[in-house]
Amino acid sequence: MTSTTNLAVQRRERLASALRASGFDVLIVYGNAWQGDYLRYATDFGLLEGHGLALVAADGEVLFLLESAVEAERAHAEAAGVGVRWVADAPAAALAELRRRGDPVLAGAPFKLLPRKLLRSGIAIADGTALVDRLLMHKLPLELEAIRSATRLADDAYRVFIHAATEGTPQYGIVAEVEAFLRAHGSADNFMLIGSGGPDVRGMTPPSDRLLARGDLVTTELTPEVGGYYAQICRTLVVGKASDVQRRAFAVYHEALEAGIAAVRPGARASDVARAENEVFRKHDLGVYTTSEYTRVRGHGVGLFPDAKPHILEDVDVELVPGMTLVVHPNTYHPEAGYIVLGDTVIVTDRGAEVLTRTPRDLFEAG
Repeated sequence: MTSTTNLAVQRRERLASALRASGFDVLIVYGNAWQGDYLRYATDFGLLEGHGLALVAADGEVLFLLESAVEAERAHAEAAGVGVRWVADAPAAALAELRRRGDPVLAGAPFKLLPRKLLRSGIAIADGTALVDRLLMHKLPLELEAIRSATRLADDAYRVFIHAATEGTPQYGIVAEVEAFLRAHGSADNFMLIGSGGPDVRGMTPPSDRLLARGDLVTTELTPEVGGYYAQICRTLVVGKASDVQRRAFAVYHEALEAGIAAVRPGARASDVARAENEVFRKHDLGVYTTSEYTRVRGHGVGLFPDAKPHILEDVDVELVPGMTLVVHPNTYHPEAGYIVLGDTVIVTDRGAEVLTRTPRDLFEAG
């Protein structure tokens, strides 16, 4: 049995055990090509198009319902140990199967994405999102190994990014080189954003044809996948030599990242990590730039989804426990320099944060 197959079996056994402990007979799991982590946990299958439903029984049996003939054919080949059925209407097929099974006690996850046909059918479905979230957040040893591999690949890919970031290069040209490298090294997916410019740039976006100019800050979130698991690196470079303004601004982010990582420990809350980062900005009279007007989160979980729970915010009370994997990143706008990013992937351990990212926390100069 390969490690990938073994991990799929471990996940399904863990999910079935959690269902039994919670008193549920069947968990209805939904997924689509974007939000596919819940479904992948149950089926070990990553959707490329359309959507799907899985019925996970407390005895470990999994029935996977797919409306795409192509995806069903691929799932037959790739989703070992899972019953795959190609259907015209996955919610209707799920309801028919559940009625055939009598009156099982049901839960659904992620509950907010369940099809209306299921929710309006008259059958009772409890919200099982938190049950699955606990499993998604608290990684098995083989899951941690996959994230370690993805982090090593992210470090390597950022070196490609630096080399490609030359004056006159369009943003899409840099991303194309990174994507080519990642695909050649076995990464089937990479969530990536980029930004370039100065104080006019307030965030990152998918790549455009904007040309890099000397003096630009060039930012990226680079998030490759290995075996279904993502890891992220956030870094900033300057095309040419960094100015004193850029260096002074970057020093705040360096300090904030170190404070955030120092706050990662068992028993701490996601809010504690966010607060540690934000206090650095407040100390430098930049507290307004930690608000939702300028930034979304101060980090987040990573795993089977590139932007997973828990989100690192001051109002998120999720307790950190060993086995969680996070990206800590004080990414936000700076009024003098523009948008700056800096972030590492870490594992929560008994001793605190194990930092997986090996790329130096420098303001790189390139091009």
